[in-house]
Amino acid sequence: MPRGGARGGGRGAKRIFKGQRRHFTNEDQINSDLEKAEREQQWRKARGEVGVGDDGVQPGDLPPSDSESEETDSEDEAKPKGVAHLIEIENPNRKNRSQLRKVTDDAANTKTELSRREREEIEKQQARENYQKQHMAGNTEEARADLARLAIIRKQREEAAKKRDLEAEKAKQAAAKKKS
Repeated sequence: MPRGGARGGGRGAKRIFKGQRRHFTNEDQINSDLEKAEREQQWRKARGEVGVGDDGVQPGDLPPSDSESEETDSEDEAKPKGVAHLIEIENPNRKNRSQLRKVTDDAANTKTELSRREREEIEKQQARENYQKQHMAGNTEEARADLARLAIIRKQREEAAKKRDLEAEKAKQAAAKKKS
């Protein structure tokens, strides 16, 4: 039988007991913690340190109403949080809105550059068209070879046509001799 099943019968199984004793914080402990936090806050004010969570809010206070929250929002924007304002960090991935607008404006004003593949494809097509024009004009070596081959074929055909004509004439003369 396998050990450590769902209900836990084996070695390292964690058991949860429903009747386990619960721990509650007594009122004296809560009061002493609040007094300690208040003394610490006064000590920080005396030293001139500003804590991260020191904004005058005590535990148990209600959040401010809408009119008060508008005033605190403007104060929060002016007041830097944490130590971020003390350390200058250059994050290459973070860009300001103004920089983004400049980049998009520049991209809209300039012509779009072609990618390397597109540029090579256009160059290849232009080279092919130029070669076809040169070939038609007979300026390429391949065109010269083709023209020479065609001239040889024409000469052979002319010679073959002359031979046929001579044989046809001989055949006519031979036929005329037989009849006469």
